[in-house]
Amino acid sequence: MKVIIIGSGLSGLTAGAYLISEGYDVIIYEQNDLIGGVTATIRKDGFSWDLGPLLLDGFAPYESAAKTMKELDIYDHVEFIRDDRGQSFPDFDIWKPEKYEGPLWRKSFFTRLFPEEKEGLNDYYKLYDKMMNILALGDKLDWAKGLKTFFLKIKLYLKLLTIFKKLKWSAQELMDYYFSNDKLKAVFTGILADFVVKPSEFPGLGVPTVNVESAFDIRIPLDIKEGKLPTYHYIKGGCQNLVDAFADKILSQGGKIETNKLVKKIIVENNIIKGVQLEDGEIISSDLVIASGGIQKVFYDQVGKDKLPQSLIEQIEKIVYMGSVLMVHIGIDFDPSSFQKKPLCYYYRTYDIETSIEECREGIYHEGKEGFLIYIPSFHTPEMAPEGKHAITIYTIAPYRLKDRNWDKRREELAEKLLIEAEKIIPNLRKGIETKIIMTPYDFEKRINVLRHSFGGTAPTMSQNNPSHRTPINGLWYIGAYSESGGGVAGVINGTRKAIKQLLENFQ
Repeated sequence: MKVIIIGSGLSGLTAGAYLISEGYDVIIYEQNDLIGGVTATIRKDGFSWDLGPLLLDGFAPYESAAKTMKELDIYDHVEFIRDDRGQSFPDFDIWKPEKYEGPLWRKSFFTRLFPEEKEGLNDYYKLYDKMMNILALGDKLDWAKGLKTFFLKIKLYLKLLTIFKKLKWSAQELMDYYFSNDKLKAVFTGILADFVVKPSEFPGLGVPTVNVESAFDIRIPLDIKEGKLPTYHYIKGGCQNLVDAFADKILSQGGKIETNKLVKKIIVENNIIKGVQLEDGEIISSDLVIASGGIQKVFYDQVGKDKLPQSLIEQIEKIVYMGSVLMVHIGIDFDPSSFQKKPLCYYYRTYDIETSIEECREGIYHEGKEGFLIYIPSFHTPEMAPEGKHAITIYTIAPYRLKDRNWDKRREELAEKLLIEAEKIIPNLRKGIETKIIMTPYDFEKRINVLRHSFGGTAPTMSQNNPSHRTPINGLWYIGAYSESGGGVAGVINGTRKAIKQLLENFQ
């Protein structure tokens, strides 16, 4: 069977790698001149920067994304570097201590800062332990077969019973239950700004899962009762190496990846897929089309509303999107390690995450004053910058549409303001700049060909209901960060694997 895959991001490449291994005739069309979507590495003047992913979860040998790569026989093609990160708030910084103080050193640190929260911290970390074991069981369940699946489901169900009353709580409700100090609440909900999701709408039990202690100290033992803790890795040489591993799998088995090929239309007749039409008018027939990318782009532009059931249109109209980002990549001529000791640190400059997200959605941009992150990939891969120099990415969440003018008119101004904020961390940063690339929401929109840029896809809110992988149109499947898998590198890899397994079972 002939399969056309739209988009060469990691979801499209994962789909292609599996289907080519099953003997399908696979061709991937990518509208950009580089493959990888936002999981790509860009280069200029000897410097390299990742466009999107930074410190990735899911790639330890026992984790799902790694298992997927092993199943495709490409895991050993990529070098993963395990590491941790820092957090910085207006009143305190959180870096792992020089001398290891045990797996719960952060709990002790917070107890010293907020002694009145001691009891709440004790109770929160009991919940944390439960959630880590539930995550481990869930990961095992995804890969279990036969009778083992049944026993794991029973075990997982019993674990969930112990936290049943909290299943419908929001992150804000969970924080209010355990803590009274707003600064401590922000420590655990600050990462939600990365998703552009308010604590009042994020699942409460998701808070421990996005604040895994091993993300802040690689010395923490990974073994727990039901398995192992999640881990976080950088990719040696940049995320393009991850992209290339999947692409090489496809190409080596006779598949095709064609760049600068924009799919204009997905051809549907009598609710059955017939193929696609490219921007130049060429029509290519196929038995299956697997589309990734923005929901509205795929279903409204490429398929057409007239081909969709009303229920799907209503579902799409209710989607809540993540916000966008302003990203500034720079190459500098000095060593910044005396100002930031690790490749990645999140700098939160407000404790009011709820209001910040609300304003972002209203088009009000904080210009970096409420937070940003600094990522220095040349710390873990010196080859990503010329000798003695460093590559740095500074980015922050931002509205897709600004309330005051637009990104094209303000790109240089707002990039400069973000660098000024970063210079409060790394003094004289702007004087050391040798080269620069600015990526606004409009730049990302053009790169990945969406109608509305959303950095990471749909927002992980409690009410979110993303379109399923199998669409109402026969032969059309939908994958990627806007589909039921949700976003994140590991998320789209694992979600696409499940979608393809479902597709193969369907045709068998």
